[in-house]
Amino acid sequence: MFTEFLHRLTGTARTKGQVLPPLDARLALAALLVRVAKSDHTYLASEISRIDKLLARRFGLNPVEAAKLRATAEKLEHQAPPTEDFTALIREAVSYEERIEVLDALWQVVMADGVENPEEAEVLAVVTEALGLAASDAAEVERQNAG
Repeated sequence: MFTEFLHRLTGTARTKGQVLPPLDARLALAALLVRVAKSDHTYLASEISRIDKLLARRFGLNPVEAAKLRATAEKLEHQAPPTEDFTALIREAVSYEERIEVLDALWQVVMADGVENPEEAEVLAVVTEALGLAASDAAEVERQNAG
């Protein structure tokens, strides 16, 4: 299942510019949220809860569906390509406004425990660049979440 998804995500089974199907985009976003949450080598209940709430709200899922999506993403995250490549693939699959929403969700996960660790800041910098966001937009998202 994950191998097929990763082939679709990395372009083995899709052409350049083709948007990921909705389920694939959901799984890719969920895996990126998990990766960022784990970037400081901890994976706290507060981060898991925030991921579940974000997935439920973004995709109209009930709590059980959101938890199942996150659990699947946890398995996928280990097999996903490096963060820069993985995020660049997401960039190709969603609009600019959705990428701003992705960064906002990532910030919410990072701040779920009330602390931004250096490892998380580093991953967010990589993700922000890979998402192709303007510095002003990224700074505004950071201001809204870190302050």
